[in-house]
Amino acid sequence: MPLTNDRDTHRSDLTLVTDPVAASTRIFGGSIVMLDSSGNAVPGATATDLVARGISQEHVDNSAGSAGEKNVRSRRGVFCLTNDGSVTRTDIGGQAYVVDDETVANSDGTGTRSALGKIIDVDTKGVWVEIA
Repeated sequence: MPLTNDRDTHRSDLTLVTDPVAASTRIFGGSIVMLDSSGNAVPGATATDLVARGISQEHVDNSAGSAGEKNVRSRRGVFCLTNDGSVTRTDIGGQAYVVDDETVANSDGTGTRSALGKIIDVDTKGVWVEIA
């Protein structure tokens, strides 16, 4: 139904999120964090069924635990990540794809990689990616 009065639309700057870590998983601080098909946090990897979540704010070792036994905090925003060598300035505005927990590419690797976010810049430090 359309509005007939002003509406107080709630807003959040949700840049820091917390998720359960998958079983038998270790996530390093500063690494790419993705969600698997069960909604559990896993480190970035070449896979097609992962959803971008952010950059880990801490080291979490759940390698001996079950899913959800530990949680990881991830931050969304713009981050400088390692270039696999394929990303150039002509890719700015395009999609970055996950190669591993610190590396991105400019293609989905013929359907083998999950999307991470928008390429904001490319410089000598790496690829600046917006994870939203």
